[in-house]
Order: sequence, then structure tokens, then C-alpha cells
Amino acid sequence: MTAQAAYWFLPAVIPIAIYISWNDMRSMRITNNSLIVLLAAYAVIGPFAFGLEMYLWQWLNFPVVLVICMALWALRAMGGGDAKMIAVMAPFFVIDDVILIMQLFAACLLGALAIHSLFRFTPLKNFAPDWQSWHAGRYFPKGFPLSMTLLFYLLAAAVYR
Repeated sequence: MTAQAAYWFLPAVIPIAIYISWNDMRSMRITNNSLIVLLAAYAVIGPFAFGLEMYLWQWLNFPVVLVICMALWALRAMGGGDAKMIAVMAPFFVIDDVILIMQLFAACLLGALAIHSLFRFTPLKNFAPDWQSWHAGRYFPKGFPLSMTLLFYLLAAAVYR
């Protein structure tokens, strides 16, 4: 991903990603409407960010990742909202950056778990006492680290490319 492409996407993706993170922690749901808005952001901004040819090729990531993630959902390896979100995020990611993306996701997953646990197991959870993720047992709201992964990927491209 080029810095120019990241600059195009960031203004639209930042508020959507924050909303998805917040809503998933609050209600343990990644809503279809928020994913439609994220995909629409790619649809509208993508041709300007990537150029028409690359933009069209990037769309191929969506159905491929959706099929893989839905298979994992059917095997109960992940939640349905997480699977849909990964598929919707896929067009934003350039396949040449797959190692960076996996490293970012691993770091974001650990960071999100640490931050969520810090709030969940301390009096800090009183800032949002009604969030369902505090009482979700072994389940964890992965919309938070997935959103962070997309944001940090775009930020890394904007800063380092």
C-alpha cells in the first residue's frame, strides 16, 4: 500500500473503525450496517486511492476471504461478525503486505486483550459498566483488534511508505 492510498482511506476508516470497536465491546456484536459502511468507503474511495486496475483486483480479496472465513465460522473457529469483518477489510489490504498484516494483527490482538483485561478486571470498568464484553466469559470482542489492525496498517503505510 502506498502512503497516498492510505491518506485517501484514513479519514473514512478512522470513525468507522472506532464505532465498530466501541459497539463490539459494548454489545458483543459487529453490525452488518457498520460493515456495509466500511465496504462502501472502500467502494467510493478505492478508485482514487489505488487506481482503477488495482482497485478492481483488490475486490477479489473480498469473496476469497469471505469463503474462507465463513468456513471457519461453520467450524465454530470464529464468530460470524468477525468473519464478515475480516472479509470486508480484505480489499483494503495489499497481498504483498500479508506478513506485516499478520504481525500487526498479532500485536493488536495482544494489545486489545491487555487493554480490555485492564478495564475488565479493575475498577476502570465502571466507566462503562453496562458493556456486555465484561461478562462474556471466554469470548472476546475481536472487532476491537480487527479495527486496530486496519487502522495501524493504514497509519503504517501513511507514515513509512
